[in-house]
Amino acid sequence: MAPDELASNGLDQVRDIIQRLQAPIPDLPTLLALLGAPLAALGLLPPRFRGHNQNALPDGAFKLGRHIPPIQEAILLKVAPTWEQELRENDALLLADQYFCPDSFWCATDEAGDIALLAYSTLLSTPLTICSLRLLSRLTREYPVDRLFQAVFARKGSQSALFTQRECQKRSIQWEDCVQNIVSVPAKVANAALANKIAIPELLEHGAYLNNLCIRCEQLICSLSTAPPNSDIVSAIAYLLGKLVKVGVFPPTRPTSRSQPSFFLSTLSSIRGNLRALNDTQYATLWHEILDQLPSISTTQSILTSLFSSLSIGFDSDPGVAPNARIKAEASLLLGVVGHLGEARGELWDSITSIILNRGWTEWHARILVCWVAGAQADNVDDATIGAWLSAVVDVWSSPDHIKYSLLSQHQYLTSLLLFTISYLPPSSPRLSSIGLSPTFISGVGTYIGHNDQAVRLCGMLAAEVVAHRTGRDLAFGNWDSEGPGKVWARNLRHKLQFRDIDALLDEDDVDIDVPTSAEQAQVQVTEGHPTREPTIVLATESGYDSDDSLIGYQSEASSRSASPTPSELAEIEKEPTLNVGVKKVARPVYLAQLGELLRSQAGPQGKDDPHHADKIEMALNCAEELIRRKRNYGTELEENVVNLVYALITLQDNYDLDDFESKRQAALNALVGCCPQKAAPCIIEQFFINQYSINQRYVMLNAIAIGARELASLPIPPSASSVPADRPSFPSKLLPAHLHTKYLTAGDTNRIQQITDSLSRVAIDKSKSDDGDKVPGIARERRLRINQSSKITAIEPSKKNNQFPWQNAPPVKDTTFTEVAAEYFIIPFLNRFWLFIRDEQTREERTAHLSGRARYHGAGTGLILNPIVLSHFLSTMTVLVHAAQNAPEWLAIIAPEALEFALTVGTRPISLPDDDDDDDEHTTETGQSPEESARNKEASVLSASLELALIVLDGAKEVDDGRSLGLEHTALLIGTGEWAGTLFARLESGIKAEGGGGAQDMKLRWAAAGVLLKVDEITSKWRRSMIDSANI
Repeated sequence: MAPDELASNGLDQVRDIIQRLQAPIPDLPTLLALLGAPLAALGLLPPRFRGHNQNALPDGAFKLGRHIPPIQEAILLKVAPTWEQELRENDALLLADQYFCPDSFWCATDEAGDIALLAYSTLLSTPLTICSLRLLSRLTREYPVDRLFQAVFARKGSQSALFTQRECQKRSIQWEDCVQNIVSVPAKVANAALANKIAIPELLEHGAYLNNLCIRCEQLICSLSTAPPNSDIVSAIAYLLGKLVKVGVFPPTRPTSRSQPSFFLSTLSSIRGNLRALNDTQYATLWHEILDQLPSISTTQSILTSLFSSLSIGFDSDPGVAPNARIKAEASLLLGVVGHLGEARGELWDSITSIILNRGWTEWHARILVCWVAGAQADNVDDATIGAWLSAVVDVWSSPDHIKYSLLSQHQYLTSLLLFTISYLPPSSPRLSSIGLSPTFISGVGTYIGHNDQAVRLCGMLAAEVVAHRTGRDLAFGNWDSEGPGKVWARNLRHKLQFRDIDALLDEDDVDIDVPTSAEQAQVQVTEGHPTREPTIVLATESGYDSDDSLIGYQSEASSRSASPTPSELAEIEKEPTLNVGVKKVARPVYLAQLGELLRSQAGPQGKDDPHHADKIEMALNCAEELIRRKRNYGTELEENVVNLVYALITLQDNYDLDDFESKRQAALNALVGCCPQKAAPCIIEQFFINQYSINQRYVMLNAIAIGARELASLPIPPSASSVPADRPSFPSKLLPAHLHTKYLTAGDTNRIQQITDSLSRVAIDKSKSDDGDKVPGIARERRLRINQSSKITAIEPSKKNNQFPWQNAPPVKDTTFTEVAAEYFIIPFLNRFWLFIRDEQTREERTAHLSGRARYHGAGTGLILNPIVLSHFLSTMTVLVHAAQNAPEWLAIIAPEALEFALTVGTRPISLPDDDDDDDEHTTETGQSPEESARNKEASVLSASLELALIVLDGAKEVDDGRSLGLEHTALLIGTGEWAGTLFARLESGIKAEGGGGAQDMKLRWAAAGVLLKVDEITSKWRRSMIDSANI
């Protein structure tokens, strides 16, 4: 085969791999084969996966820079959301991670470095997920900035190309992109974590990430100091420091918390050690060159300000009178990092004088800075630099604006800086003599002496006296030993001027002088400290014998039967591979279509005869809820499969007595309604009114609708019915097996929908009416407007850019709220289908009304929708839906009147002919019973559920518009509801019992009727006059 044809075939193979990774993948071996071939072509395939490289790529067909980004994109957007769990369970996740963070075995290779560089770009340009954060955390740990610098500038076998102009430009652009990516990680991670409500890994937290980046940056500078000098490398490091300045790692003051990163606070110990360990000057020289090539003066000032504030000073302690070795050590540090200061350094001199003279520092800083300016060496004091420095200090100290407006601390700092600078000049220095005679200094002293504050006057008097004494002139103001404002400071400063810190002797103890802050100490405790277990305390009695006679054991007769295996032992035996030879394991579904196939496996060619049918159903139920929620907002896969999944889950039967079958099926249906309400809710509503389901299946459908609605409305959901009350006996029977024990123990628990409706009714009735503000419409409206007032700060949407990736131009996915879909997809379809169902059922009953016995159709028969058990649950579900939709825009005009009419109709009108074969008398009407007789003979559960629905509607109307819409636009409906509740309550009070009532049900019915009466009275008393006027019109 010709080389061109071979290369073309290789490119086609690579394109095919990328396309197949972006499409649904049928099984795990196919995925491993697709991932293994490109890694094998790069030489990065782990040895244990070489068996999956079935279709090897030709040499030279795979281009790393061209083909790795689309593969990384496909893994993040297509493969990881679907296959990550499966890869982790099969210990194959390393194969996907190799495309982002090659493991330590290949870390030193050029290909690994290039992949890491591309991984940063791909991860930060795609939506960040939990998988992305995990990979970013690994990259941060295994491929820090010094390793990325090596990948850009120190490739093996290309050192000669490093100095060509074209290669340098290419590397410089690549490095700038790399730096831009690594410094933007904390912000993008924080935004993604807030938007997606996911936890941030510890390594990616703002403070920890940037502090670690600073440490690795200093290590990079240290490693580069031993290499030959190169201007491109210095420019690259200066660019990195400039970006770090913009993200705030060079703060002007020492941080006070762990979340505030600081470059020098993290690296000063290492910098001191490197300055001391490296005897040559290469490390210090590299620092000098970097500072000289910083991109702007503001960047230089930010770095130097942070360096000065990070010096290990003694805070509140006094520096002392004698020469201080700690001050000289810090001055030596400045000398090593910044270098000798002189006017010849131009911009650096201007930056340092601006920082030191225009900010308020302490006396420690003044002594350190003067010692550094003098050269930090006793035998080599730089008199020229000291003289120039003195002139700059005098100009600021004598400024009239400074004398008039500065605070006392700034006056004392600049005076200390001036006098410490003078102490380093010999008396015969011409620069010192010129200062004493300069008009600027003399006028400054005069302005100081004329100041109103005595402490400020002392600054000028002390400076004048010291300068006169150093130049051989007689000037003594005296009275320095008296008490007064500023006198103690002046006396101490006069004594300290007798010594110079540059004359101190340094030893090893004076060099390591880092003083950790409280934030650093807390961070050390978090990262290095490990919680220790408390020692076990054993209390012994005085007699040494703490046993109880009632606990003395006795010898039992030995049984000839062997011990039965425990459930854990049975599970281990079942998993034993030698006992399950040839047994096919059911694969975990990774697509919703596969989940549907597992749920519908009974309808396959083998059906129930399939020996793995039970395993398929169990695997599907175990993965259903997690898989459905994972596919939310992930393309159109959920919308395409939601209807099939609803059908499969509703019709599923527990033929194999699987563990937690009902709870898992219910959770899956809840997830379908919560994740795709526009498709799942109408489908469930349609299936509910088909006469082929049992009561249990209808309960599952109603529970899914109600719980899914509350999930969409962000309302709390009560715990499942399997929770055991505290007063329930732990062992109802010692003779039952464990699974039967659990079954009967939880059989009497109240269902979750009933718990919700009971809670809603209780809250509606118990609402306090004592607040006078709520009784005044003006105050109530003003309060409501104040509470609902929108924020005055409006977020400005960023301008749209023509980004490379399509998802960057797409708007963010907005979660569906229940108020958006309540009327269209839940409540109104449910009510409309119910009315149609009632019409059809009553028509069937009328057609067979003349028959008797089994030939007569009864719509409220056992298992049907109009049966009191199902109908009451249906009403409770509608109550939950109406309450959750209270803030919907259609609530007042559509939802409230329709729901109230539904409750009133079901509670008063006959929904089915009575189940009485002897009802053939002439006085029986064709329509059945009268409304009064129907209300009397209604089941107590249906009546209480109808009243609860009416109560929630009335309470919501009272909350939204104080009942105005119902009272004025639906007056007859409101009054009819009140008459119904009043008649029913009067009959209950007179002793008439409803069918199926008694006990708690009777109390609940009486309570609901009273609540409806109260709500109707509140609304009618509020709008009675307007209701009468509208009725007259």
